[in-house]
Amino acid sequence: MLELDSVTAGYEPRRPVFRDASLSIAPGESVGLLGPSGCGKSTLARVAALLHRPDAGRLVLDGTEVTAWRHRAPREQRTAVGVVFQQPRTAADPRLTLADLIAEPLRATGRKSEAADRVAELAPAVGLTPELLTRRPHAVSDGQLQRACLARALTLRPRWLVCDEMTAMLDASTTAALVAAVEAYRQETGAGLLAVGHDRVLLNRWCDRTVEWKHCLPHPGA
Repeated sequence: MLELDSVTAGYEPRRPVFRDASLSIAPGESVGLLGPSGCGKSTLARVAALLHRPDAGRLVLDGTEVTAWRHRAPREQRTAVGVVFQQPRTAADPRLTLADLIAEPLRATGRKSEAADRVAELAPAVGLTPELLTRRPHAVSDGQLQRACLARALTLRPRWLVCDEMTAMLDASTTAALVAAVEAYRQETGAGLLAVGHDRVLLNRWCDRTVEWKHCLPHPGA
């Protein structure tokens, strides 16, 4: 299970973005988190991806409570979650080719020797041609770069995926291709998914269930 229990989080002391949010995802389940811009769902996604320490509450991952965040988290927990952000250009090192971008997690975990084979496996799965793999971010479209960012998220074969507005900046055909790639990976591995967005139609079609942001928060008077 991936469990967020009574989480309060923000970026300034004593000024949380949200309070007491709870959400759980079973292994192999796909859950959509629906809410308007600015409600805090991206911050919750960062907590779920071990990228932001909450001010209060718990994150439990596969039965173990998370007590350290970002690079301080144990490698087993850190690599269990793959994340794709809304804006690929702010999430990609402009100095890297797409091939190097995809292989980045392997190099960071001391598995550089696996990089070439893993990139060759993932590139066609996300719709990247060999020619595109040699380019740097400035030389590809947003959709092509987001395909590489998705491949990067899958490189270490995570048990959980967090897609934070992954398709918000993309056209319909690229959106469909990326969703299909995620679902193919989940079918192959049984990974769980948290898909954050504001497009109700997309989330309802994509996910096993869709949770509205207000239902992550305690009821008034609770």
